[in-house]
Amino acid sequence: MNRQEAEVKLKQIFGFDIFFEDQWKTINRVLQKKRVLLIEKTGFGKSLTFQFPATQFDGLTIIFSPLIALMRDQIKSLLEKGIKVGLINSEQTDDENNLTIQNAINNELKILYIAPERQENSIWQEAVSKMNISFVVVDEAHCISSWGHDFRPAFRRIINLMRVLPINIPVLATTATATIDVAEDIKNQIGGDIELIRGDLLRENLKLYVIHVESEEDKMAWISNYLEKVKGNGIVYTGTRSNAEIFSKWCESEKLNTIYYHAGLDSYNRKLVEKEWMNNKFKAVISTNALGMGIDKSDIRFIIHTQITQSPIHYYQEIGRAGRDGKTAEIFLLFNPKDTDLPLSFINNARPSSEKYEKVINALKQEPLGERNLMKATNLRQTQVRTIKADLLDQKIIREVMYDRSKKYEYQYNAPQLDTTTFEALRSHRLQEFEKMVKYTNTDKCKMLYLCNYLGDDNSNNCEICDSCLASKNQFSMNENHKEKIKQFQDNFFPILEVETTRTNLINGVASSYYGFSNVGAIIYKCKYEGGDEFPAIFLKQTLRAFGKTFKEQKFDLILSVPPTKSGKLVENFANKIALTLKLPIAPLVKIKETKEQKIFQNGALKTENIKDAFGINIDIMNKSILLIDDIFDSGATVKEIGKMLTKKGAKVIVPLVIAKTVGGDIAN
Repeated sequence: MNRQEAEVKLKQIFGFDIFFEDQWKTINRVLQKKRVLLIEKTGFGKSLTFQFPATQFDGLTIIFSPLIALMRDQIKSLLEKGIKVGLINSEQTDDENNLTIQNAINNELKILYIAPERQENSIWQEAVSKMNISFVVVDEAHCISSWGHDFRPAFRRIINLMRVLPINIPVLATTATATIDVAEDIKNQIGGDIELIRGDLLRENLKLYVIHVESEEDKMAWISNYLEKVKGNGIVYTGTRSNAEIFSKWCESEKLNTIYYHAGLDSYNRKLVEKEWMNNKFKAVISTNALGMGIDKSDIRFIIHTQITQSPIHYYQEIGRAGRDGKTAEIFLLFNPKDTDLPLSFINNARPSSEKYEKVINALKQEPLGERNLMKATNLRQTQVRTIKADLLDQKIIREVMYDRSKKYEYQYNAPQLDTTTFEALRSHRLQEFEKMVKYTNTDKCKMLYLCNYLGDDNSNNCEICDSCLASKNQFSMNENHKEKIKQFQDNFFPILEVETTRTNLINGVASSYYGFSNVGAIIYKCKYEGGDEFPAIFLKQTLRAFGKTFKEQKFDLILSVPPTKSGKLVENFANKIALTLKLPIAPLVKIKETKEQKIFQNGALKTENIKDAFGINIDIMNKSILLIDDIFDSGATVKEIGKMLTKKGAKVIVPLVIAKTVGGDIAN
C-alpha cells in the first residue's frame, strides 16, 4: 500500500485527509512488518500510527497501555467508527475481562487494549498463545526501561512476549518522553532490527514561567490571584494527595470553581471528575500527577506545578497536556528551594533497601509464596514486593511456579548473589536528573529549549515567549490581606475520614488537621512517646471546631474512645474532655486480644490481621448514635474494625472524630 492509497483509507475510516510526515514514515515501516520506536511530542497524533495499521492487518492488534483513561477515550472513538475493539484492565470485572479474552481468541476483535499488569493473570498467559496476533504496540514505552521516568515492573512481561513473537510480526513502541539513554534501552529490550523515529519536541505555543516563592502560603495566594483573572481552564499539580485537597479547599473558600483529584478517589468519582472536567465544569482541577495521563482534552489553557518534579522528563510530559489545540497556554512552576525535600525522598526510596530484598529471598527460601502471602511474611508494601519480585526474576534468583492454578514464587537454590550495582547506578542517575530539574528553575537559557535538549532534541530553537527569552525574573510574596485569609482558612480546614462501607453503619468522619500540617504531628508524637500526659488545649479547641462545623446537626447518644496500644490514657483523657464539653455520656471500649501498634505494619493485610476481632464493648448500644474518638487516623483499619463490631452490636450510626489524619503513604498520584 502506497501513501496515496493509505490516505484514501484514512479518510474513509478516520476522517482525516493526510498523514503527517513522521506518521506516514512510521505507518509505512509497520505495514512492512518492521519494528519501530517512535518518540514524538504530546499532541502529535501517535495513536493514529497504530490504530490505522491495526485496521489493515488480518489478525489482532494488541495495544499495551498503562493509561486506563486513554483506553476508555480511544475505545469509545474506535467503536463509533465501527472498529471491533476490546479492553482488559482493573476497572473491568473478571467475567468481563475473560469474555474479552475469549472474543480475541475467536477472532471477533480487531484491536485489544490491555493494561500490562493484567498479564499476571494465568488465564491471559494461557490465552495469548491461541490468539491470531498481527501487530503489537507498546504505548508509553518509557515504562519498559528501568532508566525511564515511570518504570513499571509489569512492562517486563511485554518484553517476554516480544522475544517469542515471530520476527515478521511488527512492533511499535511509542512515547513522548525518552532521553537518548532511555531510547537505547528500549531498543535493546525490544530487540530485532528496530528503527528509531524521533520528531521535533518544541512546543512553540507553551509560555513557560518559574515563580519564586518562600512558602506554601505564597503558593496558595498566587494561585487564587491567578485563577481569578485567567480565562479558560487548566490543571494545578501538587506533590501529594493531601496538598491536592488543601489547595482545592482553599480555592473553594475563595469562591473559585475547583475540585481535587488523586488516585485515592474511588473509580466512580475519578470518572465523574474526568467527565465534568472534559465538559469545562471547573476552572481548575487540583491534582496529583494522576490526572491527565491519556485524557485527550485539547483546550487546557494553563498548567501550574506547586511542586518541582523529579526530572525534566516528568515536567515535559506533564506540561505537554496543555495547548494541544495549538493555541497559547501558560505554564507555571511555583518554586521554593525547600521543595526539593519531597522529590529527593521519592528518589531515595524508589528502590527498596537491600535488607528488604533479603527479606523476600529469605521468605522464599522457606517455601514458595504468592504475592499476598509474601507481603504478610515480609511486612512489605505491595509496590515494594512487586519491584523486588521483578528484579529477583531478572537476576534469576527466584522463578515463577504454578501450584493448583495459583502463581507462586520459588527461590532457586544455588542462585547468584543479589547484585545491587544497577540499583545504585539508577539512584545516581535519578539524582543527576533531579539536579537538572533544579537548574531549570534558575536557567537563563530558553526554558523550552532546555527541556528539548535534555530529551535529545538538538534541532529546536528558542521559543521566544518564556520568561528566560523575555529576560524576566518572577518573585511573589503574599500581602497582609492574603495572610489573614489563609490563616482563617487553615483554622477551619478539616480533612474528611472516608470510612463509609455498605457492611457497617460507619459514616465519614472528620479530623481537626493533617498530621504534617503545621506542627501538629510533632506535638502528637511528643505527647505519645516523650512523656506527655495530656494533649494541649489547642487540640481540644480545634477538634471541637471540626466537630461543630461538620456534625452540628447530628445528634449523638454516646462517646467511645479507641483503646491504646502504648500511649496510656492520652486518648481516654482527651475523649473525656470532649464528652464534658458536649455534655454526652462516655463509655470504654475494651481490648479482647493483644495488638501491636499499627504503624509497624507496612501493608493492609497485616494491619487488618493485627486488629481483627480485637475490640469489644460491655454496655448496650442498640440504636445508639456513637461518636468514636481517637488521636490519629492512618489507614482506617482500626476504625473500620471497631465500626464492624459496633454495627453487629446494634449501633445505629458511628462517626469517627480524630485530632489528625496522616499522609503516610501519601504518594504523588
